[in-house]
Amino acid sequence: MRFFNTLTRKIEDFVPLDPEGKKVSLYTCGPTVYNFAHIGNFRAYVFEDILHRHLEFRGFQVRRVMNLTDVEDKTIRGCCQAGVSLEKFTKPFKQAFFRDVETLRMKKADVYPAATDPDQIVRMIEMISILIRKGHAYLAEDDSVYFRLSTFPAYGQLAHFRLDELKPSGRVKSDEYEKENIGDFALWKAWDEEDGPVFWESPWGKGRPGWHIECSAMATGILGPQIDIHCGGEDNIFPHHEAEIAQSECVTGQPFVKLWMHCRHLLVNGRKMSKSEGNFFTLRDLLDKGWTGREIRYVLASIRYREHLNFTFDGLVAARNALERLDEWSRRICVAAATATDSEPHSGVDTAAFGKALDEDLNTSAALGVLFDVIRDSNRLLDQNQFSPANSSYLLEWFKGVNSIFCLESDRQNVSQEVTELLAQRERARVQKQWELSDSLRDQMLALGWAVKDTKEGQQLSKINREIR
Repeated sequence: MRFFNTLTRKIEDFVPLDPEGKKVSLYTCGPTVYNFAHIGNFRAYVFEDILHRHLEFRGFQVRRVMNLTDVEDKTIRGCCQAGVSLEKFTKPFKQAFFRDVETLRMKKADVYPAATDPDQIVRMIEMISILIRKGHAYLAEDDSVYFRLSTFPAYGQLAHFRLDELKPSGRVKSDEYEKENIGDFALWKAWDEEDGPVFWESPWGKGRPGWHIECSAMATGILGPQIDIHCGGEDNIFPHHEAEIAQSECVTGQPFVKLWMHCRHLLVNGRKMSKSEGNFFTLRDLLDKGWTGREIRYVLASIRYREHLNFTFDGLVAARNALERLDEWSRRICVAAATATDSEPHSGVDTAAFGKALDEDLNTSAALGVLFDVIRDSNRLLDQNQFSPANSSYLLEWFKGVNSIFCLESDRQNVSQEVTELLAQRERARVQKQWELSDSLRDQMLALGWAVKDTKEGQQLSKINREIR
């Protein structure tokens, strides 16, 4: 497996830190819960989900942490404007995020720490104390604690700029800032009236953590001082991930992350997504327009993470058509495999290229191309009666692996073992011209919610949508 490392700007062989080469630690930047996550956010989350799933597909044991940023400038501003507590303000957005995760068929992370968790606040205060003791941080006259940038010459290594090429601007208290505003950034922000009821007690007085120290604390506190892979969107590279490196390495004295992976921005109709452009969509906006989580996931996964994804409604239409083609093939292969007693690959269908595409820097577009090549080739062989039940059984097992990564299978295609056996019995009855038995078996499947249609390609199985009255 080879991945592009943002830190080195090179594609590198993936070798985990685990001496036995089996365990992988993965930290993925999660949502800032001040609003509903938009499809640009989910482009990154789907990429991270596919990475997680592919690592497991290749036999690694993945421990994944995804943080919830529930205290920073925007969440504090939101709760104060709403006149409610921080917890009450962020709770519905946290709940909405987890519903969206299920809708997009994303695998749950092992841990979802929130920045306001008491043990995480303790960890942040401990890290800041260590940085002060080592001379990497200082208490300023505004009673906030800042990271002393001059003590970490490697700052800028991830974003690939040099400190001596820029003009430092003193101190930066805001959580988010541009490269031109480079300067000592806040680790702990002293309370002021705009923060309202949001504060914690600390050795430096009441206040709250800066955004950057939150992720350093959660990542190293749960996964340890060194992490295999850290992911996020490209907008996280600077200042957030750059600051994470500086803080973490100055505390631990060890390299923080071995492999940094960042996905490119999502565009909508070729333009940057923004409310002013009228092209800003949350997941629920698209669901309200009649699109499904499965179709949206397909579009978000269709382009490799390091390339811009241009999101369009034509793309959603194409996704729907592609998934209908996949469903028809899946039904056909399921019927063809019904009488198989074993499984074997077919030389006319290349399935190995699927895993190889993902091994090469998670090339999802190439992997999906392989899937539809397999669909085309196997359909042709079925039409020519050159595909045995054993071949079809093999493809069904292969598709389980594909689906474990992309989650493309229709919800309607979960055929039970009972129905599969009835289908196989009916196929044998038809071959032996036992028409009454064939009709009886069809009726049994009908009672279980499945309709069978006889075509020149064989039996076609489809789920009956029953209305509940």
